[in-house]
Amino acid sequence: MISKKYSNFLFIFFMGLGMSLLMTLIITFVNTGYDEFYIKRFLKAWSISLPVAMITTTIVAPIVQKFVDKITE
Repeated sequence: MISKKYSNFLFIFFMGLGMSLLMTLIITFVNTGYDEFYIKRFLKAWSISLPVAMITTTIVAPIVQKFVDKITE
């Protein structure tokens, strides 16, 4: 089992992985369609979107958590 001290890192990793994967798959398909080069285009786009998603999650998640804490009881 993984120690609780790594929970924030794991949250960022899995959130960034899942969101960037699904969004890149869909956006690549919508913009370029599906053909024999789809996977290559997707992987190229994902190689950019994954780090962006992880950095964004690192910055935005604590801000959103504070906001949610303020508007909920």
